[in-house]
Amino acid sequence: MRPVQALALLAGLAAFAPSEGKLDIEALLAIRHPSGAIWSPDGSRVAFLWDRAGAQNLYVVDRVSGWPEPLTDYPSGLMSEPFWSLDGKALYFEREGELWSVMAQKGSAPKAVFGTVGPETEARPSPDGTQVAFLRLGDVWVKNLEGGRERRLTVTLVTESGLSWSPDGKRLAFGFTRATPREDVQPFVGEKIAFRRLEQEPAEVGVVSASGGEVVSVASSPQSEESPRWIDHTRIVLERFASDYRSREILAADVVTGAVETLHREHDEKWWSLSYLGAEPRPSPDGKWVAFLSDRSGWDSLYVVSSSGGTAHKITEDGEDVRRYSWSPEGSRLAFDTNRSHPGQRHLAVADVSDPARPKVSILTEGRGTNTQGTGAGGFVLIHEKGGWSSDGQRLLFQHTDLGRPADLHWIEADKTNGGAPHELTQSLPPTVDRSRLVEPQLVHYPSTDGREVPAYLFVPPDLDLSRKHPAVVWIHGDGIAQNYDGWHVRRDYAVYYGFHQYLAQQGYVVLAPDYRGSVGYGREWRVAPYRDLGGLDYEDVAAGVPYLESLLYVDTHRVGVWGLSYGGFLTLQALTRDPELFRCGIDVAGVQDFRDWFRDPGGNWVGGRLGDPRENPAAYLQAAPIERVDRIARPLLVLHGTADVNVPFLESVKLVDELTKKGKDFDFVVYPGEFHYFHREHVLRDFFRRVKDFFDRNLRERS
Repeated sequence: MRPVQALALLAGLAAFAPSEGKLDIEALLAIRHPSGAIWSPDGSRVAFLWDRAGAQNLYVVDRVSGWPEPLTDYPSGLMSEPFWSLDGKALYFEREGELWSVMAQKGSAPKAVFGTVGPETEARPSPDGTQVAFLRLGDVWVKNLEGGRERRLTVTLVTESGLSWSPDGKRLAFGFTRATPREDVQPFVGEKIAFRRLEQEPAEVGVVSASGGEVVSVASSPQSEESPRWIDHTRIVLERFASDYRSREILAADVVTGAVETLHREHDEKWWSLSYLGAEPRPSPDGKWVAFLSDRSGWDSLYVVSSSGGTAHKITEDGEDVRRYSWSPEGSRLAFDTNRSHPGQRHLAVADVSDPARPKVSILTEGRGTNTQGTGAGGFVLIHEKGGWSSDGQRLLFQHTDLGRPADLHWIEADKTNGGAPHELTQSLPPTVDRSRLVEPQLVHYPSTDGREVPAYLFVPPDLDLSRKHPAVVWIHGDGIAQNYDGWHVRRDYAVYYGFHQYLAQQGYVVLAPDYRGSVGYGREWRVAPYRDLGGLDYEDVAAGVPYLESLLYVDTHRVGVWGLSYGGFLTLQALTRDPELFRCGIDVAGVQDFRDWFRDPGGNWVGGRLGDPRENPAAYLQAAPIERVDRIARPLLVLHGTADVNVPFLESVKLVDELTKKGKDFDFVVYPGEFHYFHREHVLRDFFRRVKDFFDRNLRERS
């Protein structure tokens, strides 16, 4: 945005009238986040999980009337997305390594299904609803839901995952990988503290009879094979990735004859960058078609190909990125969400693909905000494979966020000709929060150092005194599967940060959230721009936000802080070590300090595609190692990390702190025992919010 544009924005902001009531930390903790939503078999009710500060509980709501009724009352802890019994009378869910059942009515108590020491995970109901497949200690087991003996189907040294029943319930497909546990004992930590990692070989796909027998390896090759799903009783579809992460194939394999056919192949001169964006192939319920996402046109487009091979038909247009797609029950339609009209808005769409060569796409939702089928990690596509479709194919369940509300569940008629507005099922924002006080983020653009325009969201309190200069905070989101949105974030993990930025804005801070190079939602070119350049131009995009803030006139660029989570923590460290005096202070939340370590733990897929092998590209890895430059840090730094982080190993921050201490730097280190990458638990979030706010106040507020 140029100065003239900035003045126009100021005029618009001045028109807002201040209102009473502000967010506080307790209100932030009370915001709920729905996930795992699924229709009952008869389509009359919806079951879902509601998360309040790390305490997830199961709810049921009537689609026409009523308020969500809780079926569980756990004070803390997370649960898996639920599934219904075939008669719709009960629900099943996983919690703390046990599968539980509960009647779908208020007042009943959950009962343990396994009743063993466990732990059991990935419970998947059979097509007829009588059995459940699950993993115990890495092996596949099957058990009748209404009693009966367990059957152990695999006895292996590999780790199975991603269980999938064949339509006739006679076989199970799964992915597996050979993983060797290693322990790193660092001299500066001591011999009694070891950091565990796994050295993994390429993934493979296996199939086993539900009654027992030998495991059949499917399409076995030295390359990585993932995402098995059944086309029909004997055929599965899967993906294969080359070891250099540049090639991807979609295969149809017959588990009886061993025949394998390639349905689709593509090669990327940089790397296949849709791995974390739900691009895996999904067969239609009737087995005739396979849908998948591809970015070969430059945009994340939806395609359909016959399960017998042939031409892949492009269903969506260039200029839009598609996410979260699922087949209708009869197999002639695909539901998905798209950002066709705005990079940070998503709308629910349905494509009639009864003739894939001539698809007909209808957009079901409109207005500002986001409308998506998925609801966070796992969503309800992974287990249920139905997306938001009701069993009769008439309605779609989705979550909606906008400028004034976090994620809430809604449903809408899947056929637009039937008309009707979305029906609201939940209200996740506490009634104590004054929505009129929430700050409207503005999509702006500013030039980076090479002249490219960087999209970003700007939060300016409507009652801010524009005649004075104020402190600002630059927020850097994580990389790979992230972007900012036109309103509340669609994912629980980043919705927590969005709410906190609303809180900071109401405290008088200006907040800038850039979608730097590598962000999704802007097409393939922007997403793969950091190829062989992590911490390079993507960091420059962040740094260029400071002169942009200076152009706004009401921001004091001597009082700008920077912070970020995960890759955002890494870019924060880049800022403090490459431009030591650009920002007044920085906060690194579970960030990476050296991608040379990260290449092997938690695995080379993420960083290998972007940077290649560190032995072949040492200069690129050196650029992506801010730990080599911590002697340049001149401003206060706060580091926060959970010990149970499986995304960015806790050891990353331990090494950073050791080096900071050696160099005599000013920093604070906060450790959250047992916490994961995205902080969940109430006491952790309360402490986290308070420490971040106090740190920014201490370093960015004017002293009287």
